[in-house]
Amino acid sequence: MKDQEEKNTTLTHLDKEGNPSMVDVGEKNITTRIAIAQSIVEFPLEVAQTIQKQDNLTKKGSIFQTAIIAGIMGTKKTSELIPLCHPLPLDKCNIEIEWNSDTELLIKSTAKVTSKTGVEMEALTGATVAALTIYDMCKALSQDIIIKETKLYHKSGGKTDFNR
Repeated sequence: MKDQEEKNTTLTHLDKEGNPSMVDVGEKNITTRIAIAQSIVEFPLEVAQTIQKQDNLTKKGSIFQTAIIAGIMGTKKTSELIPLCHPLPLDKCNIEIEWNSDTELLIKSTAKVTSKTGVEMEALTGATVAALTIYDMCKALSQDIIIKETKLYHKSGGKTDFNR
């Protein structure tokens, strides 16, 4: 495993004058890169029980299925949402959702690419968009839904690897 201590000491999205700049990846090697991110959606107990009783269905349809599709779409559109991200030809993206406890949903987003730059932002975007979709589908029951702990869980294949 590559050393996690190999860190940049400068911000990579700024040029010499301090202006925003897309990183030049032209000289980097093409490698298979994988990133996994997660988000947690927390519900009030009564709301979580209602959703589970309804088998994760709302008037808008299946919460999980809709959030999975939205998360995949978000992953694919990351470079349109985050200004300095490179557009990437994704090899794979996957969203998994499961009840983590009586009141929490765990969303896991995996993105994979064979490219010169990584897919952390894509995995993070996928998890976030899926979480926002769950909020949207459930907000009729309560606005006291919390999206928390969106974080990178794993990345590999680039200059440095990361595991939480």
